[in-house]
Amino acid sequence: MKHETLAPPSGRIRSVVVVDDHPLYSDALSAALNLAFPGCHVATAQTLSGALALLDEGADPDLVMFDLKLPDVTGISGFEALRARIPGTPILVISSLTSQPVVSALMEAGAAGFLPKDASAATLKSVLFDVSAGRKSLPKEYRGASPDSSGASGRTRLADLTPQQSRIMKLICAGKPNKQIAYELDLAEATVKAHITALLRRLGVQNRTQAAVMVEAAQSEAAAGDPDARAFLSS
Repeated sequence: MKHETLAPPSGRIRSVVVVDDHPLYSDALSAALNLAFPGCHVATAQTLSGALALLDEGADPDLVMFDLKLPDVTGISGFEALRARIPGTPILVISSLTSQPVVSALMEAGAAGFLPKDASAATLKSVLFDVSAGRKSLPKEYRGASPDSSGASGRTRLADLTPQQSRIMKLICAGKPNKQIAYELDLAEATVKAHITALLRRLGVQNRTQAAVMVEAAQSEAAAGDPDARAFLSS
């Protein structure tokens, strides 16, 4: 990453957590963040568990920059675990996993933006400007992708839910309220709400009723031998 001078973004970012297991890249991001947000405190973690530990210790970041490939987790599940923990904090994903379906799934799941690891300082500047102003942001080559750009049908999206999301979805279909779901899965109710928000986005539906209808359709397709529907129902 080239260290060009960055014009200050429009929002006020006082604290950032960078989650990346490559120290040189983390150092480069930290330097760029301090140019963008003078006086900003940057904390780093090399694993998802390390990031969660920082939160346990009282870290309250205005922004998190999160790599999808970490020693203890790879893929969107790590992002979703972090978002469930801090649902109100923007998370900017930085990754070498740059396929359009991955980026689309991340944005559906609530990412504040996406930044490929080979992005230029100018691209970083643009993305930070948008995210600090409360806008979602993607480099121009990723814009215009719809949630269905990967061609995923409803049953395929159901099969792509994380194990925890699948468990919650089945309890939703059983008519359980959030409080009961939290009790049965030994989770905080706020965590359940964050998981439900993420799974509704991933399924491309607006509410629990629409999600339940999708599951009913999957049950019919599973009976007809559809492998994606069976994958969800057997999870």
